[in-house]
Amino acid sequence: MPSDRLAAAHRLLTEAIAALDEVAGPAASDDELLSVLTLCEGAVRRLDRVTVSSIATLERRGTFTERGYRTPAAGLADLLNWERSEARRRTRAAEQVHPRTGLDGGVQPPRLPATAQRFAEGRIGLRHVDVIASVLDSHAARRVSPERLAAAEEKIAEHACVYNPSELHTWARRLIEALDEDGAEPDDAPPPQRNTLKVVAHRSGSGGRISGRFDDAARFDAIAAAVDALAAPRDHLDDRRPEERQADALSELCAQVLERGELPETGGRRPMLNVLIGLEDLQRRAQGALLDFGGQVSPESLRMLACDAAVVPIVMNGAGQPLDVGRATRTIPDGLRRAVTARDRGCAHPGCDRPPSWCEVHHIVPWEHGGDTALSNTVMVCKVHHRLLHHPGWVVRIRDGLPEFVPPRWIDPLQQPRRQPRPATAA
Repeated sequence: MPSDRLAAAHRLLTEAIAALDEVAGPAASDDELLSVLTLCEGAVRRLDRVTVSSIATLERRGTFTERGYRTPAAGLADLLNWERSEARRRTRAAEQVHPRTGLDGGVQPPRLPATAQRFAEGRIGLRHVDVIASVLDSHAARRVSPERLAAAEEKIAEHACVYNPSELHTWARRLIEALDEDGAEPDDAPPPQRNTLKVVAHRSGSGGRISGRFDDAARFDAIAAAVDALAAPRDHLDDRRPEERQADALSELCAQVLERGELPETGGRRPMLNVLIGLEDLQRRAQGALLDFGGQVSPESLRMLACDAAVVPIVMNGAGQPLDVGRATRTIPDGLRRAVTARDRGCAHPGCDRPPSWCEVHHIVPWEHGGDTALSNTVMVCKVHHRLLHHPGWVVRIRDGLPEFVPPRWIDPLQQPRRQPRPATAA
């Protein structure tokens, strides 16, 4: 529940917004409306300062980590329904314009003190902070001495009070380039080769986008030759453009490979894990276990593995000899995995776009607590959200045949269920 101080602040803020709304009514003059816009921008900047300050404090305390999130940005995205990019922008600002805790536990000044001062005064906005941080973290800036870089930060922060973010970026980049008189050290070595391929599905669920770059001539030649073999016009009536014929050729190549079954099954059979469990650990209800290659796993990790892998428990005695080898349990059968994939289409957690090949199948009611390995008791989640489900807080359930997630009260006091958006034609 909110404290009395927070309730009072909320009441005052609501009253102030209502008063502004009244001033900005149809009867307002042009000068009044222009002043309202200026006042609103100043208020937004001060609210951003409070937001960033709160994030910095929560990050120092490790609040999001304690609640199962690897990064504060991920927790903020769930808490405030932000895009991850928006959450990262604010966490970056918190790292740059707020005091830090040193290794000795002492308080250190902000990384960007001049920027922090003007941000606290409301003279610059969040985008200005983002621009300054990115320019001062560039390769050219790293070649400038700390003393000159500190002086440059002071100049850039002052110009941010006049320039908009785009203008500031151009001016600040030129300033850093001028300070970096010698430029990068000459390098006779050839530039590193980049081979990248990006496959992104459309959020609408229909199709997607593929883009790539291959500096490795041999790899590019192999791909180009394979595509070219199927990209020729079918006949003189084939009016497809070259890029359309190449797209059809690539999809045909992939279809042929899939039909021949020459790829590892990412959505089919899961790995078989031999988990070595000591007799004493077994008597303590398997508080820990050892994998084949000697890695010790925590109870939390062991439960996550057991959700979606063929786990063969091998009980060891004190001398390290196997006492009993159990049968594979908790395994998600191939047919069920395909059914879960068809239903969830990737990570079912709201806002996540991880594809099925990156996901695991989670038992909603744990197998060891009597939960069935059935479509009605399983959900597909990526590793990040799988970890969250093994922390207290988030709850997943099947409702009307589809998974829905109930957030913890600290994210949504009303705990309204959330689902992945579905195409309008879907149930």
